[in-house]
Amino acid sequence: MSHILNSIKLHDGNAIPQMGFGVWQVENDIVADTVKTAINTGYRLIDTAAIYGNESGVGEAIRDCGRGRRELFITTKLWNDRHGYDETLAAFDESMQKLGLEYIDLYLIHWPAPKIGLYVKSWEALIRLRDEGRIKSIGVSNFNIGHLQRLLDETGVLPVVNQIELNPRFQQPELRQYHAEHNIVTESWSPLGHGLLWDNPVLAGIAAKHKRSLAQVVLRWHTQLGNVVIPKSITPERIRENFHIFDFKLDADDLAAIAAMHDEGARHGPDPERFRLPKAS
Repeated sequence: MSHILNSIKLHDGNAIPQMGFGVWQVENDIVADTVKTAINTGYRLIDTAAIYGNESGVGEAIRDCGRGRRELFITTKLWNDRHGYDETLAAFDESMQKLGLEYIDLYLIHWPAPKIGLYVKSWEALIRLRDEGRIKSIGVSNFNIGHLQRLLDETGVLPVVNQIELNPRFQQPELRQYHAEHNIVTESWSPLGHGLLWDNPVLAGIAAKHKRSLAQVVLRWHTQLGNVVIPKSITPERIRENFHIFDFKLDADDLAAIAAMHDEGARHGPDPERFRLPKAS
């Protein structure tokens, strides 16, 4: 089976490619060429966000890549300073203008920002935009179980995706279990662990066993768990290497060894309960 065909069915009936390309910290003046390299490699899911400051460059890549719009799956995200029903609608319009798109495949609330207390109102705006056909699928990022449950309790609508920090050192088992029980797809950001995994002997041993790079082993682990994964690189060779992970398989011993690496205290990114700033420029 071609790796391009690897996709996951969402609970709204749409499907998301399991291997995507993230553009966090990729400057707008180089992101178009980087994204075109990724698309030429075979990536079809491109993940950006308002706060990344590169939506216009991503839009340029979409227009110039030689692929039809419906061949691509584009994600962007609502930033924390735009929570609230009307603000979310306005922020979405701004992102769409920068991207130059008629619709978005997946729109996410980037963080719950519970101290602001408006993420349910933002979610109601996403439901409206989905119902109007301007968004195909709606989801969230960095939501904990309590945040997800509140969306369900107050709106009756669950996200199709929750994009969270996840890597072999920080595996979020309880949150992933909630996702599984509610048919929410887990999408992993910083799937390679912020560069803190490169000297790990367990992963190095598995990589040597399969004659693969350590990054390929980690990305394959994510996909075998059923996660969507969005590695980021600006190096063409890395972009291509990261993509070619569907022609080998980790065995039960490999998976058990990686499972044992989990450390509940290994979160590297912000705590979703507290994170609010910075503001978008």
